[in-house]
Amino acid sequence: MTAFDPLTAVTDAFTGLLFGKTETTRLPVRTSTGQAQAVYLPTAAPGLGDSGVIIGREVYSGKGYIYDPFQLYGQQLPAPHWLVLGESGNGKSALEKTYILRQLRFRDRQVVVLDAQGEDGVGEWNLIAEQMGVTPIRLDPMAALDQGIRLNPLDPSITTTGQLALLRTIIEVAMGHGLDERAGFALKVAHSYVNGTVTGRQPVLTDIVEQLRHPEPESAEAMNVALEDVRAWGLDVALVLDRLVDGDLRGMFDGPTTVGIDLDAPLIVFDLSHIDRNSIAMPILMAIVGVWLEHTWIRPDRKKRIFLVEEAWHIINSPFVAQLFQRLLKFGRRLGLSFVAVVHHLSDVVDGAAAREAAAILKMASTRTIYAQKADEARATGKVLGLPRWAVEIIPTLSPGIAVWDVNGNVQVVKHLITEAEKPLVFTDRAMTESSADPADSMDSAAPVPLEDTVADEFEAETASRAAEMERLAHADETVA
Repeated sequence: MTAFDPLTAVTDAFTGLLFGKTETTRLPVRTSTGQAQAVYLPTAAPGLGDSGVIIGREVYSGKGYIYDPFQLYGQQLPAPHWLVLGESGNGKSALEKTYILRQLRFRDRQVVVLDAQGEDGVGEWNLIAEQMGVTPIRLDPMAALDQGIRLNPLDPSITTTGQLALLRTIIEVAMGHGLDERAGFALKVAHSYVNGTVTGRQPVLTDIVEQLRHPEPESAEAMNVALEDVRAWGLDVALVLDRLVDGDLRGMFDGPTTVGIDLDAPLIVFDLSHIDRNSIAMPILMAIVGVWLEHTWIRPDRKKRIFLVEEAWHIINSPFVAQLFQRLLKFGRRLGLSFVAVVHHLSDVVDGAAAREAAAILKMASTRTIYAQKADEARATGKVLGLPRWAVEIIPTLSPGIAVWDVNGNVQVVKHLITEAEKPLVFTDRAMTESSADPADSMDSAAPVPLEDTVADEFEAETASRAAEMERLAHADETVA
């Protein structure tokens, strides 16, 4: 017979009081799902705060997703620059346009867009520019010959150092390799002479070409070489610059900068849609625009500026242009500049000649948005950007309008929301989607609808609808119970 253990008896009595006898069958509890859901509390990744631009909804939690690099910079973001990736037709363009429209509701915002895509003879951003009362700056070689827009690489608003760096970049992009010391010397002395002697007007590229062809004796004496040697050193440089003066790119850069470009407008659109996207003209053009903006548009006036570049692989994939923009990004960050680069595939830039420069620019982009890609491309993207495995696996399965957002390591899946007022402005592939409808009719019908508060209103309407549906289901469960 087992001896009686008082301690064991007390322990069993206490355990039975708390949890019941092990042989006791507990009665079932009838409840509703609305009440039972409190047992398993919902969990979701933390958001980015509630100050900024509404992007859409976080897919798994249904929470609103709000993003603003200017609000997050210095706290959650080490840099305000943003990379947008994904194949065509998945929503990159719609995201860019609604993001800019919503940012422009803040009074201290200014935006420049390099619009490299077009439709119906105009750039993709033309509708938004019209809605904002802005005339796009259309850079077109044919129009430039007929008193069109010109940007002068030797504009006095650009510093002398900036002018020389820009001239070198133009030449190196066109030649496909860097300038050697002799050619660089010929260019430097020609530029110095032109800047020192041309008065009463803006120096232009024609002056540089003429000086390279006919250098001054002082240029040779400074290096103790023959005048013919200096002329020979600068011959290839002169031939490259001559293309901007008399070749297929003439008219856009071979004269004084067009007067009247409003650098104080909230939105400035450079329409590059008439330029062949596969020619060397595009990276040259982007380099000139970028440097010109660096010296004329970015100012220490406490405004927040966004510089959005379509087809940004033209910049990142050229080592010479990438170096210019890398400096621009470092300089602009201190003055409130957020650079937004839009590319289709990361392989467009990381496998090119400018892999090192591309990696440096990608490192500055603390925000990455990735739309649907093929599985092999998604794996390559995840490896380069350091995405978690689960994010890489779902990228090929993403539906249009849904993307993986990586904001300095905070990775979430977000569904982009577009308001009815924004749809006519952001969906511009009319050649594929319209039937007999006149685009002007859709614009006229959309024009009276104000953009103010539409995102927040539709967001609140959807939230209210979800809440009503959950309440209806809860009442239904209670009725069944």
